[in-house]
Amino acid sequence: MSSIVKDFKWEKQAKVSDLVKDLGSSGFQGIELRKATDCFVKMKREGAKIFFTFTSNMTTSGLRGLFSQLIGLGMTDVVITTVGSIEEDIMKSIGEDFYIGKYYSDDVALYEKGTNRVGNLLIKNESYERFEAWIKDMLAKLYKKKKRYSVVELLREIGLILDDENSILTQCAKNNIPLFCPAITDGSFGFHLYLFQQDHPDFIVDVIKDFKELIMASSYDDKKGIITLGGGVSKHHAILGTLLSGGAEYAVYMTTARQYSGSLSGATTREAKSWGKIKDDADAVTVIGDVSVNFPLAMFAALDQLSEEGLLNE
Repeated sequence: MSSIVKDFKWEKQAKVSDLVKDLGSSGFQGIELRKATDCFVKMKREGAKIFFTFTSNMTTSGLRGLFSQLIGLGMTDVVITTVGSIEEDIMKSIGEDFYIGKYYSDDVALYEKGTNRVGNLLIKNESYERFEAWIKDMLAKLYKKKKRYSVVELLREIGLILDDENSILTQCAKNNIPLFCPAITDGSFGFHLYLFQQDHPDFIVDVIKDFKELIMASSYDDKKGIITLGGGVSKHHAILGTLLSGGAEYAVYMTTARQYSGSLSGATTREAKSWGKIKDDADAVTVIGDVSVNFPLAMFAALDQLSEEGLLNE
């Protein structure tokens, strides 16, 4: 017998977890949102190794603070992201601010003012200039320490030097969580790695060593969970890593992409089962919609429950 659709109403003092529970009986994506919360709880409760991936636009937004908090709370064992996340995490750590604009801005006028638009968020050129000056100095210091790094090693060193409790890099470094950035050259950071190597040919960033660490991060004997926000290379590295160790038992995909184009970003957890990336009996859910809204709702509800059960590093 199918469940019954239930009406719900606002109540004073209601928590986010109460809202998500109500949405889980209301229909449409609210059902999937509740399933995502349940899956977050199960993967943590069952001691799964959790692979957490997100794209850089989410770090541009205020989700950065939540991501760093989740790392500190022990909600992930592996973090995978894109280079924009690295750049913007550093920018915020060294005091740069991002601004709220409009989706329908005059983009030519913004360009002339030295302002870059990410959806309805704005980043000034000066923020990139300060980042670039900071990273040039940082690479010089790290080069004196040693000449060859994996990306994980490089980012760990940077996180320790930043020493910002709100930083994704710092929280990964302090909690010994590997932070993977497979496409490290795909941004300003990569350009400065290139420039630095022109003057220091013996400076090497070894991405193959990273791949070894990724596939060794879990084994066939481990239970594995995936939380992937958005798509692209960060998502694929997580599901590839778990594929090589037998597939994941738990998975939550959150995205605005659709499956009909055949893209990885739009691929659902059901499609992943055809590749063995997720086990055929996995507890898996795909939530379609704005991740900056859906993820905090589902995760806050999960954290409420996990906190009550004493399963967080609080």
